[in-house]
Amino acid sequence: MLQGIGLKKYFPVTGGFFASKAQGWIRAVDGVHVQVAEGEALGIVGESGSGKTTLAKLFLLLERPTAGSILFDGQEVRAFARDDLARYRRSVQAVFQDPYSSLNPRMRVQGIVAEPLPAEERLGHSVIRERVTEVMELVGLSRDSATLYPHEFSGGQRQRIAIARALVTYPRFIILDEPVSALDVSIRAQILNLLKGLHEQLKLAYIMITHDLAAARYLSTHLAVMYAGKVVEMGTCDEVYTAPLHPYTHALLSAALPLRPSLKRQRIILSGEVPNPLHPPSGCRFHPRCPEALPHCQTQEPAWKEVRSGHYAACHLY
Repeated sequence: MLQGIGLKKYFPVTGGFFASKAQGWIRAVDGVHVQVAEGEALGIVGESGSGKTTLAKLFLLLERPTAGSILFDGQEVRAFARDDLARYRRSVQAVFQDPYSSLNPRMRVQGIVAEPLPAEERLGHSVIRERVTEVMELVGLSRDSATLYPHEFSGGQRQRIAIARALVTYPRFIILDEPVSALDVSIRAQILNLLKGLHEQLKLAYIMITHDLAAARYLSTHLAVMYAGKVVEMGTCDEVYTAPLHPYTHALLSAALPLRPSLKRQRIILSGEVPNPLHPPSGCRFHPRCPEALPHCQTQEPAWKEVRSGHYAACHLY
């Protein structure tokens, strides 16, 4: 349903406030290929600065790609006419990280939830009220709360309002940008259960940007691991978690809490830091920190390969 083919996003670095010529480029996303089918949930994980949120912004059309293509139902988004673009924006919605800053404090909940509805459809007040009531009940909020303001709700309730706002246009695809990271631990489980139930009930497709590997495994059907602007591994969630291929994925999973407290796990400590996106290392971008680096990892960029059925990695070990 949604594809990113060779997506790149470079941000210019200028010399000063009045300088107009770029002196370098920050390679936030650098040649990423991802795809999500109808009803799938793709989790994208990686360290801060790996390009996860920039990739989400490309799909939301909040940023324009430097190179590459975005396809929706097999059609190039860049070539969409005005009506097709409006259909895409209704079909692809987002739930953001912070429920406190993503809701307008001066609007009542009914206005916040109804805001994405297209003005050109000229929907009547009764139709809008009915839609708002429908999605609020879907997320576990009463219809009476539509007249209240955001400050009258808890953090978990505010995130439910944000989810209702994303559902009001009957989307096919929702991008979740760290949807539970700003919530208390006890509330996270409730929101994750809600999102999983909506995924199954409405047959929605998700992209979930997260640092929380446990949340990604619970909600996602497929997993992509990003490092320094590139996807280094992708496969089904169970396959990536139980039999990871890339050394970076091994290190990432070793830092996560085990599923059972009694489970012993060897922690892999990586030396160094995430590379500067302005001057990324040559060859494999992970090679300065990789405990299994080979001599040619410094000069040759690894090819993207299907190592097992449906399980891909970009690594010279394969």
